Amino acid sequence: MLVNALRPNKGKELVVEFLGKRYARFPVYTHVVNKQDNIVDICQKYLRPHLQVGDFIFISEKIIAITQGRAYSIDEIKPSWLANLLVKFVYKSPYGIGLGSPWTMELAIREAGPLRILVVAFISALTKPLGIRGLFYLVAGHNINSIDGACDTNVPPYNCHVILGPLDANKVAKKIKKELGHDVVIIDANDLGVKVLGKSSVKIQDKFCYTVFKDNPMGQSREQTPLCIVREVG
Repeated sequence: MLVNALRPNKGKELVVEFLGKRYARFPVYTHVVNKQDNIVDICQKYLRPHLQVGDFIFISEKIIAITQGRAYSIDEIKPSWLANLLVKFVYKSPYGIGLGSPWTMELAIREAGPLRILVVAFISALTKPLGIRGLFYLVAGHNINSIDGACDTNVPPYNCHVILGPLDANKVAKKIKKELGHDVVIIDANDLGVKVLGKSSVKIQDKFCYTVFKDNPMGQSREQTPLCIVREVG
């Protein structure tokens, strides 16, 4: 089961550099996680056999959200009239669905509230002619920019699910560190960039996280490696 745990994913480099030091990124394979799973137990099972002193643990935000019960089948999401209206004005990125579907927009409305979504939609409409993009996600808050839509590249059954951002990511990271004894970073990495959602310590530099994960070594498709060990190497 762990045959791919200590080798890079296809098309990814094993080692990157940060401030003159070299770090290896080892993606770790897991089973397909669901809301019945416990994230600490998952880390104990799949990471513990490979961890060494000084290692960092990086975890995809998706796996955290799924274990928190924040993944919803599109069959159980009934988009409102507001979601169907607003989705018509969303910029369709070639790198992901974002809020470009009625189902993701509906969950964004539920997360941030309809009034807030309407306000930020109005602000976005005013600034869009100026070439300003991404303001909607910035002003809306509530990890709206971490919502993942249903897409074919996701591992089934999550190819038909919308996944919200994780709750209390810093708290989760600290809990995992307490159990495993290694610093933890909860990260959202994709073709658009890298976002740090939670850390077990404020001493972990965001710039370090961005550099180490700029090419998303855990993969963006069906690699099934939502965990990653980052280790300084000679």
